[in-house]
Amino acid sequence: MSRRRDQHESDHRGRTEPTLGDLGGLDEPPRSAAPPDDLPSVDAEPRGWRRASKLPRRSRRRGWLVPVLVLALIGVVGGAWIEQNRLRNLLPRTELNDVLSRAQQALAAGHLDGDDGNSARELFQAAVALEPDNDAARNGLHQVGMAEVSQADAALQAGQLDVAAQKAAVARELLGGGSDVDRLDKMIAAKRGSQVQVSTLVDQAQQAFAAGQYGGEHGAGALYRQVLAADPGNAVARHGLDQVGDALAAQAQKALDANDGTTADADIEQLAALQPNNAALPGLRAARAQVRQQDSAALDAALQQGDDALRAGRIDGPGDDTALAHYKAALALAPDNPQAEAGLGKVAQALTVQANAAMDAGDAAQAGTLLDHAAALAPKSADLAAARARLQGMAQAKSSPQTGIKPGAAPKATAPADEDSAADAGLLHPALTPQQSEQIASLLQQAQAATQRGDIMLPPGKSAYDLYRNALAIDGNSAVAQHGLQALPGVVLQLFNRALAAGDLARAGQMLDNLADLAPGDASQNILRQRLAGAWLDQADRQLASGNRAGAMQALEQARKLAPNHPRVLDLTARLQSGT
Repeated sequence: MSRRRDQHESDHRGRTEPTLGDLGGLDEPPRSAAPPDDLPSVDAEPRGWRRASKLPRRSRRRGWLVPVLVLALIGVVGGAWIEQNRLRNLLPRTELNDVLSRAQQALAAGHLDGDDGNSARELFQAAVALEPDNDAARNGLHQVGMAEVSQADAALQAGQLDVAAQKAAVARELLGGGSDVDRLDKMIAAKRGSQVQVSTLVDQAQQAFAAGQYGGEHGAGALYRQVLAADPGNAVARHGLDQVGDALAAQAQKALDANDGTTADADIEQLAALQPNNAALPGLRAARAQVRQQDSAALDAALQQGDDALRAGRIDGPGDDTALAHYKAALALAPDNPQAEAGLGKVAQALTVQANAAMDAGDAAQAGTLLDHAAALAPKSADLAAARARLQGMAQAKSSPQTGIKPGAAPKATAPADEDSAADAGLLHPALTPQQSEQIASLLQQAQAATQRGDIMLPPGKSAYDLYRNALAIDGNSAVAQHGLQALPGVVLQLFNRALAAGDLARAGQMLDNLADLAPGDASQNILRQRLAGAWLDQADRQLASGNRAGAMQALEQARKLAPNHPRVLDLTARLQSGT
């Protein structure tokens, strides 16, 4: 027993524990005692102590492994809980995967919502029901919501407000709101608010159509186009525009049958503006081109006959074989035709020449009659104004005390015996007061300054034309005023060339109009008109190439006024109408 106790104590010598002393020694005899007798030995140690002392040392040392194993098991369970979604994805889920696949296919096909169980929204929601935390299902519902926003935008652009509102509501449910859905709601509300105005415009258009007002700013066609601009899908407006197109086509055909080319042209142009693809438009254009070709031959004949009559001296008067009659016939065939208008200007010039000849002969009454006829054709002609001033000077010389001074001659002491005949011929100047002379000098100075500024015909009262005429009204024989007035056409030509070179086409057009007023019979104006029309067409081409269709149409209209039959005018018109 003593040996076992010593061994047990040696196993625990590394620890310090409270003890009761050596209790085992109470049972053991002293080592110096007598040798044991023959009786069997009895172990006095408790049984529990003996069993514990008999445990192997390795079993007692493994007691720390239990808590370590518990902690490891807790870690494994916690990690599995955190990664449950990823771990779940590793497990085979045939039903969920099938639902997700069908949902993606419905989303790709645009079948977003419905009640048949096959829409993308329903299938993704079914996937969420199977697995509430599934990321693919939740992302799929978000994609459906964004697709609903896109389809709502498309419906709004097409004017389908109810469809747009329904899809916006679905998008709000799926996305929980957001800026895109708020924007849709505002736009839908604005569109609904404009429907009241659209309804009013439709009523006005229908009333205009019933009254036969098809074209113009307030016509049925323009009103229906305003409706379509606000509501592109408005079926009433589209049908109404078709009715307007049919009415314009019938009206144009009626004008063609009546040989009313002006009305036919206006109706055809309105039809082309409202409905460029109207089926009746090509036939109407072909018929109008044929009539125009016939009118062109008749126009050329009338212009030639007018020129022949003018050279033969048959300027005006009774009958239909005068220059005036032939040029008026040409204008009836082609209103605003430049050559016919120039022909009227030639007649006015010829009448002015005859009036000057009558004044040279002392026949003031005949001169006045001829000038009145010329004024009806070219009221702002510079030559006419100078001749008027000369006739007025003759009247002033006859009614006022005479100085007996011929133009450029020195004064004489007494008037010649033939003073009255000299005054009738306009050879003598009337006496001018100092105030009149000073006023004339001021007017001439202002007129020269206005000429240098380019203020030829405008502003009224301050233009060179008006200032020279005011000076001639005081002294009809003022050589300076007459020369300045008759020189204005040449100044205008210089200003025209300068403006055209600088690209100021509006200014060049003003100068061309001034030249038409001042020198209506000038044959060179047709060339100037063609040059300006070409410049406008160049500008229209540039604007069309840059995408500015409105600017191109405005430039084309300016060119059409100058040269309606110019080949480029017709070509550019066709390009604009076809959208190329």
